[in-house]
Amino acid sequence: MTDWMIYGANGYTGQLIARQAVQLGLKPILAGRQQGAIGELARQLGLECRIFGLDQPDLAEQLKGVSLLLNCAGPFSATCQPLISACLHQRCHYLDITGEIAAFEWAHSKHTAAHAAGIVLCPGVGFDVVPTDCLAAALKAALPDATTLALGFSSNSGISPGTAKTTIEGFALGAKIRENGQLKNVPFAYRRRAIDFGDGEKQALTILWGDIVTAYYSTGIPNIEVYVSMAPKMANHIKHLNWLKPLLGLGFVQRLLKAWVGRRIQGPSQQSREQSPTWVWGEARNAKGEIRTARIRTTNGYQLTVDSALYIVQKLLTDLTVPGGYYTPSLLLGPGLVEALPGSGKLTIS
Repeated sequence: MTDWMIYGANGYTGQLIARQAVQLGLKPILAGRQQGAIGELARQLGLECRIFGLDQPDLAEQLKGVSLLLNCAGPFSATCQPLISACLHQRCHYLDITGEIAAFEWAHSKHTAAHAAGIVLCPGVGFDVVPTDCLAAALKAALPDATTLALGFSSNSGISPGTAKTTIEGFALGAKIRENGQLKNVPFAYRRRAIDFGDGEKQALTILWGDIVTAYYSTGIPNIEVYVSMAPKMANHIKHLNWLKPLLGLGFVQRLLKAWVGRRIQGPSQQSREQSPTWVWGEARNAKGEIRTARIRTTNGYQLTVDSALYIVQKLLTDLTVPGGYYTPSLLLGPGLVEALPGSGKLTIS
């Protein structure tokens, strides 16, 4: 396979992807800023490595000979910009595993440049946002005149340090939905509803999630919300964050919270991942009141990220020929993408 690179390979998810890539017979170049961690992982896996930060003037040269870059280094709102710019210069496909709204919007703004360069920009090739994006596209096909889209998921999985730090950054941004085609700031726990994600009815509340951007690009549906199942007591705690929002955006508060994450959160174990599947749900409505509901059961979000990222890598480097430009996962490979991943059930629409 043509040379490709994982940047941020020493992170929790980056390591999972690198190790599974080797099990599949793939040989990515491992890259990142930390010589010790990257070098040791490369030694263990028998892979080439490159050590570089994203602030150096010859960044594009670090991608020389690389046909595809998979960025696993967050925060992606900071790393996607220099890496996409380097990919455009080197005519190298760009993928990442972000769920950050700013990263999706910036990548989308480079569609014309990517088209001219003949490269694919497809951020969000992990759990953020592959399964929900595929459900969004399937619901749009089932109800073409849909005006409202709700998406969501239910899982008992733990979180990685990177996900926890991204969540902390999200506290400063507040919550958002898409309303009449525009992003709208709303309070934390803005809406609550009972949802049967496929594992029984549960209470759920709206969260800040990448689909309010990506599902809009995929479907054009103007009103979008994303929900996650949550125990009522925890939902009440989230609602109380509205009183703390001015403090949560302060730099020293962000640093303290992220330092706590670094000390206390390791990410779910393999056993935990294997025992924690995810149920994904979506609902589309049109102006007439007609409703279509979609559901699918998938593997744990972190395992799905590993599987989907590597699936898309292999497709782009072997048998997928598409015009250059910005893509969501469903625009790149269709709504059936999620069903093609190991451990996924059938996507059903009723």
